[in-house]
Amino acid sequence: MKHLKMMKRKQLGQGMTEYIVIVALIAVAAIGAYSFFGETVRHQVAGLAQEISGTTNTETAVAQTTADTDAAGSAAVAADMGTFSDAAKAK
Repeated sequence: MKHLKMMKRKQLGQGMTEYIVIVALIAVAAIGAYSFFGETVRHQVAGLAQEISGTTNTETAVAQTTADTDAAGSAAVAADMGTFSDAAKAK
């Protein structure tokens, strides 16, 4: 009987550990996506907030357009295993 209780407790601990690992992986992926798209998203949210408030800010619109153009340029660069380090140096 004692052995069964101990085994069940270990299984619960294993489930919790797996859950923590999955949450950590999702957090790392979210941080990576935000760091990759962060500037573009930040400018778009700022522009949206200003539009909702009824004000306009040309600096935010220009920064958003610049970030969009930079992102499109980065996406157009073909990077494979042979040219990956060259593409990373260009940034």
